[in-house]
Amino acid sequence: MFLGEFFHSLDPKGRLILPARFRDLLTQAYVTSQLDGCLALWTPAEFQSRAEEMKELAKGTPTERNMARVFFASAQEASPDRQGRIAIPANLRRFAGLDEGRQVVVNGHFDHVEIWDLAAWERARAAGESALHGAQA
Repeated sequence: MFLGEFFHSLDPKGRLILPARFRDLLTQAYVTSQLDGCLALWTPAEFQSRAEEMKELAKGTPTERNMARVFFASAQEASPDRQGRIAIPANLRRFAGLDEGRQVVVNGHFDHVEIWDLAAWERARAAGESALHGAQA
């Protein structure tokens, strides 16, 4: 299970250091585009499960087919190197608005890891916190 929130930055080669607590679970991993404009990092088993969902989605509306196309076209193997870094391809960095030297957020999302541009994460986090506060009323 992936839990927690961590702040890192991309190096000049577009690599990201994974939090130490995630590395053992991601000795082999896949990075993909994800809903809400972030990236997702999956274990092989979870990637297979997500790929099956996207395969079914590809049978749907034109919008759903395009989502599946982008998911599969941009998916890449992203296994950590000895320093715990993963390389994020340029097309995925563009998709998520990740720029060299800028802070990114790596957070656990139960069955996968999400990688966010800091500003986008702050908006998503604020919306989630607001919804949680509203649910308490």
